[in-house]
Amino acid sequence: MNRPEFISGFADEINCYIDHKTASGYKESSFTCILRQFDRFCAGRGIKCVAFSQEDADAWSEKKETEATTSHYARVNKVKCFLKYLNLKGYDVYLMHDVFFKVTDFQPHIYTDDEVSRYFYSVDTYTSGRSRMDEIQFPVLFRLLYCCGTRINETLGIKKKDVDLDDGIIKLMEAKNDCERYIVLSPEMKRLVNQFADKCFYLFADDDYIFPSVAGKRRDESRLYEIHRMILRKAGIPYIGGGCGPRVHDWRHTFAVRSFKQMIDQGMDMYVALPVLSTYLGHKTIYATERYVRLTMELYPYIEEKCSAKFQSVFGKVAELYETD
Repeated sequence: MNRPEFISGFADEINCYIDHKTASGYKESSFTCILRQFDRFCAGRGIKCVAFSQEDADAWSEKKETEATTSHYARVNKVKCFLKYLNLKGYDVYLMHDVFFKVTDFQPHIYTDDEVSRYFYSVDTYTSGRSRMDEIQFPVLFRLLYCCGTRINETLGIKKKDVDLDDGIIKLMEAKNDCERYIVLSPEMKRLVNQFADKCFYLFADDDYIFPSVAGKRRDESRLYEIHRMILRKAGIPYIGGGCGPRVHDWRHTFAVRSFKQMIDQGMDMYVALPVLSTYLGHKTIYATERYVRLTMELYPYIEEKCSAKFQSVFGKVAELYETD
């Protein structure tokens, strides 16, 4: 993969660390994304040399409202490994405490048909005092999340060169689990993306992001979370908060549940539908897809009647936390 440009005081050491890890046999993509986040975090705090205080560590370790437990674990503990590397090299950097998995009974929000309709009406009628580009980008960006089940980071990481307008295929390069993959657009989404491309692709070089910020850089996902909550209010959909949503990531959950239901309704055997959905979502194993099958059966009892026996034979266990989405 193309290594990003690092801009904080840690830039040189991050590159040395990546070289060290890849020379040891690790995949560069398995930790580069988090180190990029860390680099931007440090640059934002004005860190211009290899120095990391307890105050910096506390700020980095704080769990974000929209962050899954697994993402928080990876973000903190992978950076701690980098800081240990620096410590061994003689730098005086504060080492954070470990973050552990916490098993929860969290249930994602599955948007109803009425909520989908109200949400996207609000997206399509959104106006921005900051940038006309927001009004052009958001109807496409949010529909990719819902209609294609993409993660927010994957979506914000799409570059012009990743989009095949003729065949309606998008390559996702900044994917979780090192599972770079393709998504195929429906005829309606392909038409929408082509209309979007006609309006703004002429402004982009091949390596430019297709959903850039006002400054022409990769968008910050935190701004999208703010927009999402604004759209929820406009659509009259209550936002509970505290990580209970409805979250941006719940569009991916909704896509997965509806896709599995559609395949079963069309007569596809669960043994066939499950690996298809798992591969499309970019999961490493079908156990990471188990929660979606379970959710679908909870929401649609007739599907449970069809699939219950096969479900039990496939999933002798509930997915481990690290295997979930």
